[in-house]
Amino acid sequence: MKQETFNVLFFTTKTRVLKNGEVPVLVRVTINGSSAESRIQRSIAVQLWNQAKGFSKGKDPKSLELNEYIRSLNLKLLTIHKELSLKEAHFTPNLLLDMLFGRVESVDAKRTLLAYYRSHAEDCRKLIGIDYAYSTINRYDNCIKALAELIQQEYGKDDISFNELNREFIRKFENFLKATKGLANNTLVRYMKAFKKVTNLALADEYLKKDPFMNVRYKQDETNPVFLTKEELDVVMNTKFSIERLELVRNVFLFSCMTGLAFIDVKELRPEHIFRDNNGKLWIRKGRQKIKRNKSACTSNVPLLSIAQNILEQYKEHPICVAKGVCLPVLSNQKYNSYLKEIADICGIKKSLSSHAGRHTFGTTVTLANKVSLENVSKMLGHTSTRMTQHYARVLDQNIFEDMANVEARLSKKAI
Repeated sequence: MKQETFNVLFFTTKTRVLKNGEVPVLVRVTINGSSAESRIQRSIAVQLWNQAKGFSKGKDPKSLELNEYIRSLNLKLLTIHKELSLKEAHFTPNLLLDMLFGRVESVDAKRTLLAYYRSHAEDCRKLIGIDYAYSTINRYDNCIKALAELIQQEYGKDDISFNELNREFIRKFENFLKATKGLANNTLVRYMKAFKKVTNLALADEYLKKDPFMNVRYKQDETNPVFLTKEELDVVMNTKFSIERLELVRNVFLFSCMTGLAFIDVKELRPEHIFRDNNGKLWIRKGRQKIKRNKSACTSNVPLLSIAQNILEQYKEHPICVAKGVCLPVLSNQKYNSYLKEIADICGIKKSLSSHAGRHTFGTTVTLANKVSLENVSKMLGHTSTRMTQHYARVLDQNIFEDMANVEARLSKKAI
């Protein structure tokens, strides 16, 4: 390991002459070539300063008091540096000066990994619904919990300094999430990206000397979205449910299938999000709740199909809709997903339905399979680019189907 260099210099500058004709005395702290300086709230006549020794060469009481003050500051800086080094805390010249002059009392509260991560999570928690979704903060909380378990298991303590956060620790955390927590690759990638965001902030705050994620890349596995085929959608649509809660969830799910709205956007849909164009056609125009901070670029713009219109009309006077000013009486996501699985069983559908399957069904079976252009599907789904929509197109590649239909036609002619 490279030896750390640490130097303290007291000096004056003739370019900053004060009103009393004296120059201010400054202290400069240098660590490994990086330096910071600050005035010590003392001044001296230029001719009395010994620049080589960093002291006053005068024998008067003021000069003696200044020299004593300089010695005490120097000793205090050495003590602070030694204590931080023994704690293996990462520190900068600015931090030492802040502690010297009482601008900060300690680095312990903020300069350890978990304390810093928790502080960041709490700051973000205040912005839920503004800059952050609840799911993001929940991921931060789960990541912090997993880090705390690993630190206790590997180091036998409650937290670690940023000086201990290195590439080896990152590898241990990856293995811990895989082996102990049993996380699949895509979930692990989301955890590690959340962790990396915090280490980037720590680097910017100069709490970390080196990026532990340097040259590390994470890539999610390609997933196939669950969606209903035309036949399955017809079964769900035509099945009669004697239980009111299942009928409600089925209708809300169908509404998502016919509009492409995600669960949270269906839940937050209000009458003001629905408008009639110059031709008398009804549309939904709504900023996506998930990315509320960028509404202008992420707005779902969807013509209302008759099935969706009928569902809205059916629940217009529902007590929950009237009380909350919403269009549909949507249950909690947990209950909604649970009841969807009941619906799938009743309809004989061997797929794990969830709230997002409705959005996927709209993006595949309802639109792309009916030759709606990728660009228009992207606009209706509120995607920021067609690259996001391409995920649906890969699952249901209409071009492959049409090309193979042409092959089938040619082969049939030859057979005749």
